[in-house]
Amino acid sequence: MATALGIAAAVIGIVAFVPQAWRVIKTRDTKDLATYMWILNVAAFALWISYGIELGKLAIVVPNVVNLLLSAFILMMKLVSKDTKERIASSVIDS
Repeated sequence: MATALGIAAAVIGIVAFVPQAWRVIKTRDTKDLATYMWILNVAAFALWISYGIELGKLAIVVPNVVNLLLSAFILMMKLVSKDTKERIASSVIDS
């Protein structure tokens, strides 16, 4: 039962971030996103990864790595210039 709960939590956690990342790519709009919230998300996922590594639990590490990458991407898109944001989003959509 614990494994099923962990898998469900991991899937839901990842699925929650994908639409936000895709919206940023499609619209290139990040003005309504709170920078500090994304900084805290990135920090939290990094800590979860460290915690999972300490426990030797891939079930904690893997989904948090995915969420860290998605959150870091969104934060990066929030922080870069408009031209850089456009280049990144275009390269993702065109590939």
